[in-house]
Amino acid sequence: MKVDGRHIRSIWLEPDGTTVSAIDQRRLPHHFVVERLTSCDAAADAISSMLVRGAPLIGATAAFGMALAMRADGSDASLDLAYQRLIATRPTAINLKWALDEMTSLLRPLPPSDRTAAAYSRAAEISEEDIAINRGIGEHGIALIRAIAATKKHGERVNVLTHCNAGWLATVDWGTATAPIYLAHDAGQAVHVWVDETRPRNQGASLTAWELGHHGVPHTVIPDNTGGHLMQHGMVDLVIVGTDRVTANGDVCNKIGTYLKALAAHDNGVPFYVALPSPTIDFSVSDGIKEIPIEQRGAEEVTDMTGRTADGRIETVRIVPDGSPVANYGFDVTPARLITGLITERGVLKANRASLAAAFPERTAAAAE
Repeated sequence: MKVDGRHIRSIWLEPDGTTVSAIDQRRLPHHFVVERLTSCDAAADAISSMLVRGAPLIGATAAFGMALAMRADGSDASLDLAYQRLIATRPTAINLKWALDEMTSLLRPLPPSDRTAAAYSRAAEISEEDIAINRGIGEHGIALIRAIAATKKHGERVNVLTHCNAGWLATVDWGTATAPIYLAHDAGQAVHVWVDETRPRNQGASLTAWELGHHGVPHTVIPDNTGGHLMQHGMVDLVIVGTDRVTANGDVCNKIGTYLKALAAHDNGVPFYVALPSPTIDFSVSDGIKEIPIEQRGAEEVTDMTGRTADGRIETVRIVPDGSPVANYGFDVTPARLITGLITERGVLKANRASLAAAFPERTAAAAE
C-alpha cells in the first residue's frame, strides 16, 4: 500500500539478503520508524512487544525469525530453540504456529548447511503468499461494497465500520478487512470508514486511521461504544473485521469488542463480515469460546495512555486510580451464528464447517493428520 504516495510493506528483507526490516508500530501514528531485526531474539521481541502485530504479519515475522536463527546456527538444537522461543510470544494468533510449522517441516530434513538459504526463501514465499491472499480477499470483498453502492444514489458513499486494525499494517500488504476498502477506493468507489478507536491499545485510532489517511481513504475515528448508535440510525452499511483465529465451525476470535459489534449489527440488520486468510483457520478447534486461549495482557495497557502533547512531546500518563485492579483480555469470540459471511481468498463463505471444508480441503486433510 502507499504512504504519502510511496509504496511500502510492513516487513521486508533488506538488499543485504539477511537483515529483516519492519515498521515499528509502537511508534505510530506520531513517528514513522523502521526497526532492523538481525536475530531470532529480535524477531521474537518484535512480536511480543507488538512492534509487529496482526495474525498474518506475526506469521511472516516468525518465519523470518527462523531464518535469522538458521543464519546464526543451523543445528537441530538451534532449530528447536528458535521454534520454542517464537511460539511462546503470542498465544492466540494461529498464523504464528502455522508459519513455524511450515518452516520446521521444511528445514528439519535438510542438512544444517542448507537450512539458511531454504529458510530465507520460504519466509519470503510466506510473505508473498500473504500479499496474494489478501489481494484475493479484496477482490471478493469489493463485490459486497459494490452491491451496496448499487442501492444508493449516485455518488452516495458506502459506510463501512471496522474494529481494531486489520489493515496492511497487520499483514505484509493490503490487509484483510481493509483490502476490499482499498480496492474500492482505488477504483473510484465512494467509500467511508468508521474506525473504532479500539481500546486499550487504540489500534484503530493509531494504526487504521494512520494508514487510511496516508492512502487517502475518507474515514472517521469513533469511540468504541459508538458503533451501535450509528447502526440504529442507518449510518453503517456493513461491518468488516479481521480475525486472529477461526474455528472449523466458523467461530471467530478477534480483538476484544468484536463480539459486541456483532451483537449490535445482528440487532440492527447490518451485515457483519469477517475477512480472513486461510492460514487463520484452525481446523483442530471447533468451539471457539471453550477452546481458544484468550491472551491476557499487561495492566499498563489499560492504566496508561501515550500520546503527543501540544508542544510535540510524546508522553505517557496514568488514567486509572492507583491500586485499582485491571483485567485486560486481548480478544473475544464471536459465534458463527452472528456472522453474515467469511471473506476469504477463495470467495465469501458461510460461517460453518461445511463451507470452510469445501473451500479448503487441503487444510482439513492436514489437520486430520
